[in-house]
Amino acid sequence: MSRFFTTGSDSESESSASGDETAPKAPGGPYSKPLLLSEDEEDTKRVVRSARDKRYEELTNLIRSIRNAMKIRDVSRCLEEFELLGRAWTKAKGVVDRDGVPRFYLRILADLEDYLNELWEDKEGKKKMNKNNAKALSSLRQKLRKYNRDYEGQIAAYRQNPEQSDEDEEKSRRDSEGSGSSSGAEDESGNFLKRRERDEPRGRYKEEESESESESDEDWGDSASESDSESDEDDGKFTSLASKFLKKDEERRGAERRREEKAKKKLERKTRREEEEEEEEGGEWEKVKCGVPLGQEKPKMFAKGTEITVGLVVKKLNEILQARGKKGTDRAAQIELLQHLVAVAHEHNLGVPLELKIKFNIVASLYDYNPNLAAYMKPELWQKCLGCIEELLELLFAHPEIFVGENVLEESENLSNPEQPFRVRGCVLTLVERMDEEFTKIMQNTDPHSQEYVEHLKDEARVCRIIARLQRYLQGKGSPEELCRVYLRRVLHTYYKFDYGAARRRQRTDGQTDGQAGQTDGDIAKDVKEEGKEKEEGQKDKQEEEGKEEEEGQKDGGKEKEVEEEEEEEEDSEALMERLCRFVYAKDRTDRIRTCAILCHIYHHALHSRWYRARDLMLMSHLQDNIQHADPPVQILYNRTMVQLGICAFRQGLIKDAHNALLDIQSSGRAKELLGQGLLLRSLQERNAEQEKVEKRRQVPFHMHVNLELLECVYLVAAMLLEIPYMAAHEFDARRRMISKQFHHQLRVGERQPLLGPPESMREHVVAASKAMKTGDWRRCHRFVVNEKMNGKVWDLFPEADQVRAMLVRKIQEESLRTYLFTYSSVYDSISMETLAAMFELDLPTVHGIISKMIINEELMASLDQPTATVMMHRTEPTATQNLALQLAEKLGNLVENNERVLDQRQGAYGGYFRDQKDGGYRKGDGYLRRGGFRQERSNY
Repeated sequence: MSRFFTTGSDSESESSASGDETAPKAPGGPYSKPLLLSEDEEDTKRVVRSARDKRYEELTNLIRSIRNAMKIRDVSRCLEEFELLGRAWTKAKGVVDRDGVPRFYLRILADLEDYLNELWEDKEGKKKMNKNNAKALSSLRQKLRKYNRDYEGQIAAYRQNPEQSDEDEEKSRRDSEGSGSSSGAEDESGNFLKRRERDEPRGRYKEEESESESESDEDWGDSASESDSESDEDDGKFTSLASKFLKKDEERRGAERRREEKAKKKLERKTRREEEEEEEEGGEWEKVKCGVPLGQEKPKMFAKGTEITVGLVVKKLNEILQARGKKGTDRAAQIELLQHLVAVAHEHNLGVPLELKIKFNIVASLYDYNPNLAAYMKPELWQKCLGCIEELLELLFAHPEIFVGENVLEESENLSNPEQPFRVRGCVLTLVERMDEEFTKIMQNTDPHSQEYVEHLKDEARVCRIIARLQRYLQGKGSPEELCRVYLRRVLHTYYKFDYGAARRRQRTDGQTDGQAGQTDGDIAKDVKEEGKEKEEGQKDKQEEEGKEEEEGQKDGGKEKEVEEEEEEEEDSEALMERLCRFVYAKDRTDRIRTCAILCHIYHHALHSRWYRARDLMLMSHLQDNIQHADPPVQILYNRTMVQLGICAFRQGLIKDAHNALLDIQSSGRAKELLGQGLLLRSLQERNAEQEKVEKRRQVPFHMHVNLELLECVYLVAAMLLEIPYMAAHEFDARRRMISKQFHHQLRVGERQPLLGPPESMREHVVAASKAMKTGDWRRCHRFVVNEKMNGKVWDLFPEADQVRAMLVRKIQEESLRTYLFTYSSVYDSISMETLAAMFELDLPTVHGIISKMIINEELMASLDQPTATVMMHRTEPTATQNLALQLAEKLGNLVENNERVLDQRQGAYGGYFRDQKDGGYRKGDGYLRRGGFRQERSNY
């Protein structure tokens, strides 16, 4: 060994020993020339690293893997790498005990803890995690918290100054290692620490971190290249091997200078990037549309200089329509292209048939804008659709020579040849029907308590005008089937509307007929003048409305006036409904349209208090026999019609008919669902989400709803007027049946209340009135049924509210009289009819008629004394003891009957009770007509 190496460390002597053996001595002195290495040794350079560098490199690789997993939110991978990091840290325990815990290790522990806390607090993100990541998150969080307890003080110190560099630490390490470490190992450890210095602060796991890692990688490469270049240059400089491996101050200063330059460059890049981001944020966002680039073709629909003909436009139309329905098609751009194509056809005067064909496709594209059936049109598309259909009808009215039909084939269309009749493929009736359905969907999906609903409801007048114009068009050119379809659309928009004008005219006529006998000629003249003034005011109002409608954008004012004049010529909605429905009854070949027309006609009669016509039409149609086989929308219409029939009967004072009509709907407890006015909770009925969507599409719009509280009040009041007298008449009857189960349920609810205060709800008012009627106190009953609160909730909602209230008072008086006679007849020997008339404020003939009916129907055992106008009671009703004895005898008879039946089943023959006393006549239908007949019938089977 050379004597020079006696001062070096063991590692230096080992690293330079191999070079000592092969280097020849120069003649001019020892080591006067650089060492000459063979080509093999130059190609394969050996790097000698200490145990500390190996352990730190292993830790660094694991930390890099953890950071990569943190960027992609792979918590399970973080857990695996953290466990490997713990094992590697255990292996490096010797190095750590000597040098202390490195800052890069504290940094990863702090960053990982912050990262896990951030994920744990993100509730929405935790819900979106898969099962493995969620499980790994909780376990890794617990392990890391337990692991960090050993380094709490060091992590806290790091958090106070996370930007502190590791240069002091590096210098102390170098000093502790001394000059014995090799230059390669020293450079690698130094570069490793440099790379960790350049990392961004904790808490950022995005572009900055990746950029710092890429720069650190560059530093590694730069240091390696620099060391290679320096080794090449130094081969000629150094005269001795020892001087080459000794550290120089210039090299250190150069390395520090290079670090400072790179830090400045990095800071400049960061500031430049922040400025660019600020500029981008300050600019405006531009909305980019997806789909096929149809919008780009709009400005160049046709090439310049191209002669635009009908065939060319039709070809372009077919090209646009080919993209219809395909995935990725921009439907809005398609509609714009078609509108531009219409403008081109109109500009070049290519003919009305071509414009009609394109407009048909525009309306169809508007309907296809929402591929989902449940979705409804946006307001701007809806207005555009109405405008297109109105333009279509204007063109059809202006050019009656053009034949439009859905049976016209595309090959047989004639769009440009004037010598032959023009033929265009399309069906305007289908478009109008779809428009009506879209209007219903818009009303179904709009909040009924918002101003938006009112704005949409204003469009119904426009929809009705379009249907009326289509009706006029088809009356000249349509088939009876098409006329039936358009008539049904007109009926469906008319049947539920109350005609206030017709009601006022009828009241005026009734008033004139009633007071005509006492009127003078002057009074008649005054009435005529008043009617003339009213007519003039009505005409002025109509003219103002017409002016407003024209200002709103109606183009064809003359034709709209014709439609309005035609409607004015008709007497009222009754005549219109009669004419339309009679045509459907005669010409329709499908049961559904005729059934809907009959139900709408009945509903309209009932709404306008034409009870007998509505009842007769319902009975003649026999719809109640097979309505269960109809589709759900028709069943909903049938339920609505029956409810309106019941309310009409109630207004007319026909309490029993009203109760019978409302019984099925109210007894089910699902009136809201049966009338198509809402859905029950999913928990109360088994249905999936798809069925719920289908049922929502069947709902009736809010402006067509029947008031459910009014409906229930009418039913309960009718049940009270029927049930209370019946309960009083059959107080001791064991087989007394219930007329209304719902009414009895409300009575039981009222009786179970521990504290009875003044009634608040509608049901409580009816229960309180029923209790008052039981005692015959009709005044208190009247106060509970007719008061300010009930008027506001129920009675004022009727068109003729005063007449309904007067009818209620009369019915309460009559039924209270009957209840009083049933309850207290056993107390009286005789009672004067004048006393009863004064007690219930009824006239004497009415009291006489009520008592006579009760005597004739054997409800009251009494007789009338005409000279004295007195009711003489006959003591034939059993007393309370006798009633109990009768009930006991009846129950004993039932018991004997059951015993005989059981005995017959055991013995196989009938007992003497049926044979001797009843001669087998217990049940004629079951074979008890004669002895042994039951067996004979069974033997026939």
